Amino acid sequence: MFRSVATATALLLAILVLAGLVRAEPYESKAPRAFMVDAETGAVLYSRNADEPFPPASLAKLMTMEVVFDALKNGRVALDETFFVSEYAWRTGGAPSGTATMFAAVKSSVPLEALIKGAIVQSANDACIIIAEGMAGSEENFAQTMTERARAVGLEESTFVNPTGLPAEGQKVTAREMTLLARHLWREYPEYYGYFSQPDFEWNGIFQRNRNPLLPLEIGADGLGTGFAEASGYAITASATRQRRRVFVTLGGLTSEDERVEEARKIIDWGMRAFAKRALFAAGEAIGEVRVYGGEKSRLAVRAAESLSVLVPLGEPGRLSARIVYQGPVPAPVEEGAEVGTLQIWLGDTLSQEAPLYAAESVAKGTLRQRAVGAMGELLIGWMR
Repeated sequence: MFRSVATATALLLAILVLAGLVRAEPYESKAPRAFMVDAETGAVLYSRNADEPFPPASLAKLMTMEVVFDALKNGRVALDETFFVSEYAWRTGGAPSGTATMFAAVKSSVPLEALIKGAIVQSANDACIIIAEGMAGSEENFAQTMTERARAVGLEESTFVNPTGLPAEGQKVTAREMTLLARHLWREYPEYYGYFSQPDFEWNGIFQRNRNPLLPLEIGADGLGTGFAEASGYAITASATRQRRRVFVTLGGLTSEDERVEEARKIIDWGMRAFAKRALFAAGEAIGEVRVYGGEKSRLAVRAAESLSVLVPLGEPGRLSARIVYQGPVPAPVEEGAEVGTLQIWLGDTLSQEAPLYAAESVAKGTLRQRAVGAMGELLIGWMR
């Protein structure tokens, strides 16, 4: 078997026909690391050094919240459950620390919902440490759970050493995985996602506004968080929604708070106006064909299980290409509905979308003569490969 690629001609023609007439200018972010996706389709809209690891700083709190939300969803904790404020949590992340804090009083008890708001709205380190100690006994144990959950939700590189993002050897994330984590939080925990857009929060008599600088800009931003580390500069993971479209983006390596805000605003604006969503195929509609070996026929129609839409770059449809990728030729017999390949949609050199492809029909094993002819043809083609 060989990895075969077939051009999805019908798909390419559909893209060209349906492309918008308004031209969007090419975009290049100043961020050394950047990754942006469309929320609904998961299509990659922009990628630059997206898999380069960097210290997460407070972006680690997004993974802390994933662990908390997962525990809430599965009934292991409750919003009204209270957590004790240890002296360690108070000194390391509270008022004496000089870092972002919700000012939880030492040796008091705080409801989990207040800690969630503190961690998200104020990026409070004391809130994260209190949660970690309350749920896992220590920061170390909780961080191990963070990394385990990261792998469980598909983050292969991100590794966590503490729940706060405070400097620690071995702690790392990537722009791609922070963006995918943000999308995961939105999809899996809609009942809790609204915390990210809460404008302010008061605890212990101290009022603080949300530290996300995009929320007041009226650009549709409604989450998630920021980070800063001496070694990697200013970073942000953001979500924004306009006119029934939503994007998620992570930027890293920026030189100042002002540059972080401006670059985030610009890439969100570009992502919203530079693409048009186009429906290409209905669920079950044939997309193309793959080669079959040893069957009563030599070609097999393939389809996607669900309807397929694509984000088309306005005025630049030529940047898109589509390929049917499969291990082929596919050996007969083939049952209708069997997964036989993948449709890949590329935006320039970036893999933008993928969808599994299934046999649209059954192909029975061929006669002895048909199998012999097929074997001879495959032998000749194999030599040419």
